[in-house]
Amino acid sequence: MPLEKKLGAATRDAYGKALIELGKKNQNIVVLDADLSKSTKTELFGKEFPDRFINCGIIEANMVGVASGLALSGKIVFVSSFACFVICKSYDQLRMSIANPMANVKIVASHGGISVGEDGASQQAIEDIALAASLPGFTVILPSDEHCTRELVIQAAQTPGPFYIRTGRPKAPLVHTEKTKFKIGKGVLLREGQDVTLIANGLLVFEALMAAEKLQNEGMSASVIDMHTIKPLDLELLKSECKKTGAIVTAEEHLLIGGLGSAVAQATAQIHPVPIEYVAINDTYAESGKGDELLVKYGLTSRHIVESVRKVFKRKSLR
Repeated sequence: MPLEKKLGAATRDAYGKALIELGKKNQNIVVLDADLSKSTKTELFGKEFPDRFINCGIIEANMVGVASGLALSGKIVFVSSFACFVICKSYDQLRMSIANPMANVKIVASHGGISVGEDGASQQAIEDIALAASLPGFTVILPSDEHCTRELVIQAAQTPGPFYIRTGRPKAPLVHTEKTKFKIGKGVLLREGQDVTLIANGLLVFEALMAAEKLQNEGMSASVIDMHTIKPLDLELLKSECKKTGAIVTAEEHLLIGGLGSAVAQATAQIHPVPIEYVAINDTYAESGKGDELLVKYGLTSRHIVESVRKVFKRKSLR
């Protein structure tokens, strides 16, 4: 049956609903926001549990400090703002107040990537994954759809230590169902192939599935993995795919340097080297524009994944 694009909720909406679930079950959950709760969707938690919600105002760095204090006092703290603000403005506080003491703080940052669209480069976080992954002890997650987001946010609350989870502004295509099993640090094998492995996260997972369909029409079979957790990476699944297909293409809505592709390349070089090609933003900030148009302009579509597969196939054939 041909792949059909069904839009689900935006991952930021799924995050807001997951917070309600968590808040009802655990009185220890506290949520902080930087005056963007209508956009990050923490306002849902704020309306339901006003005594456990703090609007810190437009002071992301100070908010991270407050979160650290609450976490070190025993609370499970969720902190939200736009990704470009909470990670870039607050980096020193994230380093010293969250990473260093391994505080139990979950940074859930919305409006990640260029699919934010018309808001422009100042609000398009494209280096956030690299920054978060470089913080010792942080678990870094980029969910693909509403089901993935809900489950991983709930698991994050149940897992001690600091997290960075990126959510998105637009509605996300459904690539999973309510029955899909998720586990932090374990990728989801959505499609099995023999010729190449497509490893993607976020909105690019659906594009990878589309690319696999196009490749099938050309006589090639592709595995597709939703690698929602960038750190720690699923080394077991990665190694088995490297041995099986012998070629990888990564796809992500992030800079080429420091994101999913970098993590996969670093791990693969150590566990089972194979040719790799990358679909990512190539060392530039994006323009303002409609989200879908920006994904095309900056090379983040199924067509670009297919083109990268052709490149990696040539290198694979030379081995």
